[in-house]
Amino acid sequence: MPPSAGPLTVFFDMKKLTVLFSFMVLLTTVCYGQIEDIKKLQKQLPLITDSMRYVDALNRMAMLLYENNVDSTFSYTERARSIAERLQYQKGKADAANNLGIVYDMKGNLQLALRYYNDGYNRFKAINDTADMVQAIMNIAMVYQEIGKDKKAVNSFKSAIEIGKGISRDSIMSLVWYNYLILYPGSFAKDSIPFYINKARQIATKYKDKRVLLAIEQLTADNYIKNGQKDKGVALLQQAAAGALKNNLNYLSLDIIIELGDSFAPTDSGMAVSYYKQALNIAQRKKYAVYIESIPKKLYDFYTARKDTAKAFFYSQQLLKLHEEQEKVENNSGIDFIEYALKDQELEAAQGQSKFELKFLIVTVFICGLMVVILVILWRNWKQLRKTSDALRLQFEQSESTMEALEVMNNDYSRLIKIVAHDLRNPISAISTISDMLHPDENLPADMKELMSLVQVSSKNSLDLINELLETDFDQHQKIKLEQVNVDEMLHQCISLLSFRAKDKNQQLTLNSNVHVKIKGEYEKLWRVMNNLIVNAIKFSPEGAQVYVESRIVESKLLITVNDAGLGIPVDIQNRIFDPFTSAKRAGTQGEQAFGLGLYISKQIIEAHNGKIWFESQPGKGTTFYVELPLADG
Repeated sequence: MPPSAGPLTVFFDMKKLTVLFSFMVLLTTVCYGQIEDIKKLQKQLPLITDSMRYVDALNRMAMLLYENNVDSTFSYTERARSIAERLQYQKGKADAANNLGIVYDMKGNLQLALRYYNDGYNRFKAINDTADMVQAIMNIAMVYQEIGKDKKAVNSFKSAIEIGKGISRDSIMSLVWYNYLILYPGSFAKDSIPFYINKARQIATKYKDKRVLLAIEQLTADNYIKNGQKDKGVALLQQAAAGALKNNLNYLSLDIIIELGDSFAPTDSGMAVSYYKQALNIAQRKKYAVYIESIPKKLYDFYTARKDTAKAFFYSQQLLKLHEEQEKVENNSGIDFIEYALKDQELEAAQGQSKFELKFLIVTVFICGLMVVILVILWRNWKQLRKTSDALRLQFEQSESTMEALEVMNNDYSRLIKIVAHDLRNPISAISTISDMLHPDENLPADMKELMSLVQVSSKNSLDLINELLETDFDQHQKIKLEQVNVDEMLHQCISLLSFRAKDKNQQLTLNSNVHVKIKGEYEKLWRVMNNLIVNAIKFSPEGAQVYVESRIVESKLLITVNDAGLGIPVDIQNRIFDPFTSAKRAGTQGEQAFGLGLYISKQIIEAHNGKIWFESQPGKGTTFYVELPLADG
């Protein structure tokens, strides 16, 4: 049904006829049955007791009546919409919105038609009515085409096709493809048009849709004519027209007959006029208002171009009479469609405002209620808090006294330990010295030698423990004497002093320190930390292992790492190794004694220097200790 071409042909409103045809197909009834359907529904309406079925019947009646009386379509639609609004029947509201789109489309107010089609689409989408969504998008596409927004129209057709892929009953898709092909053949590759025509034909054949099948024959004929096969196309149009008339598909037959007239107009005016008059005769007999107006205009233009003034005047009189009758009908209809649309918009705005105010009121009441509840809870909590506060104050005072007593006890305990350790150091040192002197004596019996060896080891371990006790600050507040400490020098000294201890186990100490930086701290205490970490690495590494010590600058801080490939730290004791006298202490690989104070002391010293100490360990694979210290300013 594309616009015909030729010097004597006037553009016919094919879009409007395409819309009309689309609506007729969606009614799924043939023309000769339409009146019977209207009469049947009119009899059934008073007998329908179910409100939702009544709304559906009103919307159905509106669709049946639009062709001959669009005012009746509007009237039935408005009744259906009003009841559906009261019932909150979403399907009824969606169908009514779509019907209003048809009314304004027929009246030529395309902006309002677009508004109501879009409203219908959104409502169909809300209830997941996919088939009607596709129909609404197709109607929107055709309105866009009519107002010249071809890009939006094409996108809408594509959207309808995409959504239609998920429809189980896809009868609507034959009509979508038909309208897309007839309105925008240029959107398809020339050689692909037959494929899509066949696609539409297959869908229509599956649902035995005679209307669409005949329309597709017309589309196929148009394609033949465009491709230079005019005779074949005209023959197919004549065949389609005969099939439409045979099946009483009068509305469709008009479109085909008019196109036949357009096809013959450039070459055979007599044949063209006979087709136009045949179409006019059918339109007048069936009272198809749109065609009754459009065909005489076509004949008027045809005879005017031929300079046949008598016949042109005859059809101009018919057109004038039709316009007068139409104007009289519109004046007497009592319906102002624009005013209705404006009031509808005002009503929607008022409803929106009312809903907003209602929601605001509900939220306000809820907030007020919530505030009352919160105030009651706060009041009760305040009372409880006062009681709790008094109890806590009393407990705090008691705790403060207890803490002071504990601190005094802790200081006394610390002093006592150091006094005892100090007093024990001299006699134990004497025992250690005597055992060192006697142990090499070859004259001693074997059992005495073994006994002296035990005395020697025990006294040495006791001295080590006493030294650690004397050096431990049990009040956990390390007193630091700040000085400039050369990191490279300190690490080299540690490695030098401990290399002999490592040689006892055939181990190798490796140092990588070339940072050339100084830090603020107490040299002796930092040296003690590194000494503890390296001694532990030696202690818990097997014979012949390597211990790596490295220093580097990371993010403006000094990072020292001590890495070994020794026993590793078991997971179950990793969170306790920095505790004093920890139960996490273990013997070394050669039975070296551990007292559980070295890491505790190291952590105190590093934290007193505003640094951090931590480790990473894999049991059985080794451990890496990290010491991070701030660099000295300047």
